[in-house]
Amino acid sequence: MSIAEDETNIAAAAAPPRQGFAGADLFALASCSLIWSTTWYAIKHQLGVVPPLISVIYRFGLAAAVLFAWCLVTRKSLRLTPRQHLIVAAQGVFVFSLDYSFVYLAEVHVVSAVVAVIFASLSFVNLILFRLVLKLKAAPLAWAGSAVGIVGVAVLSWGEAARAHMDPETLLGIGFGLAGVLTAAIGNLFAAKTQAEEIPIAPATAWAMFYGTAGLALYAIATGEPFLFTPTVEYVGSLIYLAVFGSVAAFLLYYALARRTGYSFASYISALTPPLAMGISAMFEGARWGWEALAGLVLVVIGQYLLIRAPKV
Repeated sequence: MSIAEDETNIAAAAAPPRQGFAGADLFALASCSLIWSTTWYAIKHQLGVVPPLISVIYRFGLAAAVLFAWCLVTRKSLRLTPRQHLIVAAQGVFVFSLDYSFVYLAEVHVVSAVVAVIFASLSFVNLILFRLVLKLKAAPLAWAGSAVGIVGVAVLSWGEAARAHMDPETLLGIGFGLAGVLTAAIGNLFAAKTQAEEIPIAPATAWAMFYGTAGLALYAIATGEPFLFTPTVEYVGSLIYLAVFGSVAAFLLYYALARRTGYSFASYISALTPPLAMGISAMFEGARWGWEALAGLVLVVIGQYLLIRAPKV
């Protein structure tokens, strides 16, 4: 297969023809939004004694084990070709190693809802990255939505930084969040490639989580990161919730939705989670939102609305 043909297949997988949205699509959209709006706060319960990177290893190591067991019980083949292993390994490194490491590190420095709103820019970054790498065209309305959404994230980020008087800790948290968005978008490119390779979702995700966990574990060992564990109800309970619901269930729903409707529509989840995450953060973290945060949130939602209304090109 030539490089041009390979890119064409990936582009077709990344943006399948839109035929309208079924009830299963709306169910996946709502379920992922509800689950991921709570995981931002659940991550806070993973921070403290256990280093953030080690908590990521525990989370996706457990999630990978659950997915492998599910594949065995349901008799889904886990066999991949060497080429397919390389693809899912790249997906795992960018999504389950780098992306979530940046997320956990970001939440060390800023409240969870700020990271949730920053991740609302994922669909816009997807649009730009898929255009640059795969030459995937988008309608002018989609680009307008992207611009509005990115402005919204910038307004909220600037507002939070200004309220903290440009405190280095806040800026660092925002920087980690933005790095997480970029690595997540790159991971979506490889996820689209798994679809082009016709790798079933559950085995692809199981192997991706395995490789992501293994890569992060090797890094932790090389850098001397201590493998600590806190056997408290709070830590163990949040770990199980993040692994089973926030990882296994949500990612299976998300990747299935993305394969049916395209990654731009699937990333609309990131527009629905911030309002819920901001409410949860206000209730449990004592967060207080200024006009910049509310204005940024409104712009993000408007941008996502324009993106979802944009016709396919």
